[in-house]
Amino acid sequence: MATNKFFKSLLFALTIAVNLFGFCVQDSLAYPVFAQQSYSNPRAANGKLACANCHLNQRAIEIEAPQAVLPNSVFEVEIKVPYDTNKQQIGANGKKADLNVGGILILPKGFKLAAKNQISNEIKEKNKGVFISPYSTEFDNILVVGPIAGKTHQELIFPVVAPDPEKNSDIKYLTYPIHAGGNRGRGQVYPTGEKSNLNVFGATQAGQITEVVKSEKGDSNITIINSNGTKTSQLVPAGLTLIVKQGDIVKADQPLNSDPNVGGFGQEDSEIVLQNPIRIFGYLAFCLVSLLTQLMLVLKKKQFEKVQAAELNF
Repeated sequence: MATNKFFKSLLFALTIAVNLFGFCVQDSLAYPVFAQQSYSNPRAANGKLACANCHLNQRAIEIEAPQAVLPNSVFEVEIKVPYDTNKQQIGANGKKADLNVGGILILPKGFKLAAKNQISNEIKEKNKGVFISPYSTEFDNILVVGPIAGKTHQELIFPVVAPDPEKNSDIKYLTYPIHAGGNRGRGQVYPTGEKSNLNVFGATQAGQITEVVKSEKGDSNITIINSNGTKTSQLVPAGLTLIVKQGDIVKADQPLNSDPNVGGFGQEDSEIVLQNPIRIFGYLAFCLVSLLTQLMLVLKKKQFEKVQAAELNF
């Protein structure tokens, strides 16, 4: 337990350091460490990934992976997180900020992040300044990355090394599933269950808005009085655009501001085959034998036709 806690703390510190000094992502609250601290396994029994519990909007992603790989081979799995780079989100301080992105890749048991000496210079150049880490000491086959600047990293590349069934009897030459998730922007719910400022805030009661007061920080304090004379006040965080004004009649739960969320989370599944090299050699040998057999049949047919032609001429 102590080792696991230390590992999580180390992950948190390294993630903070990379983002502060590598990309300077502002007001980012999408750290994978939140999921790491709350969920021992980020994938629920129904297939839902933990990230979707805080990032409520659904957005499409794409996953690209080779159809088949050989044991001990290093390959790329790419998660594409597309979005309109002209859009900005509201930061925790209520100011506009560029979107950040993050991703999670759940590989089959035995597959893991490739070591630095196994990664090609091309992949190193693509992932310059990007910190990819295992989800935990228990699940080194689950990889997480982010948050990182979305404008320059809409394609998240994970260098992966395949296991060797000859060295690990638990690994078989089979078809395995791959699960991927990608997110852009901040979440709508904090791990504590509280709403972030990326939400639509509804009226706590029906009635008339009697006062709208903006604080120095930019928060809007809205006072509503119902038909019984009960007065309620609620705060709409800074940066949100109000769609109501003083004197308006509102219903309970009626939105007081426009939806500020421009991000969202998506997940996709794929498959990968751990291929036995002997099968490939066997297939190539079969193709070669088939080719030679066909060639010999053609040559034999030509020879037979020549003999027939000679007999007819005679």
